[in-house]
Amino acid sequence: MATTETMTLNMGPQHPSTHGVLRLVLELDGEVIVKVTPHIGFLHRGVEKLAEHRTYHQILPLTDRLDYLAPMSNNLGYILAVEKLMAVDVPERAETIRVIMNELTRLESHLVWLACHALDIGAMTVFIYAFRERETVMEIYELISGARMTSNYFRVGGLSQDVPDEFVKKVGDFVDSMPAYLDQYEGLLTTNPIWLKRTVGNGIISAEDAIDIGLTGPALRGSGVDWDLRRDNPYSGYEKYQFKVPTGENCDTFDRYKVRLIEMREACKIIRQGLDKLKPGPVLADFPQVCYPPKESVYNSIEGLIHHFKIASEGFAAPAGEVYQGVEAPKGELGFYIVSDGGNKPERLRIRPPSFVNLQAIEQMSVGSMVADLVAVIGTLDIVLGEIDR
Repeated sequence: MATTETMTLNMGPQHPSTHGVLRLVLELDGEVIVKVTPHIGFLHRGVEKLAEHRTYHQILPLTDRLDYLAPMSNNLGYILAVEKLMAVDVPERAETIRVIMNELTRLESHLVWLACHALDIGAMTVFIYAFRERETVMEIYELISGARMTSNYFRVGGLSQDVPDEFVKKVGDFVDSMPAYLDQYEGLLTTNPIWLKRTVGNGIISAEDAIDIGLTGPALRGSGVDWDLRRDNPYSGYEKYQFKVPTGENCDTFDRYKVRLIEMREACKIIRQGLDKLKPGPVLADFPQVCYPPKESVYNSIEGLIHHFKIASEGFAAPAGEVYQGVEAPKGELGFYIVSDGGNKPERLRIRPPSFVNLQAIEQMSVGSMVADLVAVIGTLDIVLGEIDR
């Protein structure tokens, strides 16, 4: 009787297709995958523990380093949780700018995903084109915050400052030109026979399994599950915007590719609606317990100055209690759970990162496939290890 033996192979953590310091232990029967075991823990970030020793304001720069390709989404999720805890009402102009920047972040994140996913499979031209458009988003980040990558612009109660005069035109020109660029990407990939062979029927996961595992975002919608927090549990005024939520039919890598491309088109429509809604007004809440300075008149008295510098140096005390806030980040549901004991620092902060949860689907999507197909599966999940090993 013929006997077979499987082989154990390490893929990563130093491997370009693992999109970070991810180690996959593969059990192979020839080139066919029998088992995949992800190993994380090479970054040692400890963001959740660090948050317990920082004021609510000081935690904010930690969040944009989680998924460093979607800094504004990370900032927004955390800030909304603190604002829910503090019962802060954010001005309409600040809410609108947050939506615009959040959707620009979705575009920026999906552009990097498309570039790297295509490059992993062998399509170099798309990588160069997608990074060309990403550069424009980086310029907009720099315009409003001074930073290109780990931008830190949102604040508890609103924004750090209003957008400059050239913001509306620059963003408008970009989103008006973006559909033509998306057509260009699709012309290179969507009907490309090599792309189809590498993505169609690869990485299949059913809607039921996707829900059971906890997939969210494009990975879940690619399996045909019509769920999007922006529409189904709206925040920041998303209920005032018109957009479609795309879903897949075949639950494979190609469907997830199509879902993300349609999401990019819908993001452009949301941004255009936001620009049309943008009205003059304050960008910081009139909430002296949190925001500094609450009013210009704060500087007209000794008491006001003392209050301002106290908030700046010591932070603010949040009421005792606990809150959870989830947002539809580019990779899925990003949630922040905060427990407050009434002090100026959270007693506990827990992050629900989409990449961490989505990663557990990798074995179910890969077993029975070839090793080369695993590269496409990693790409289709669009993981970032910064929020996995947080």
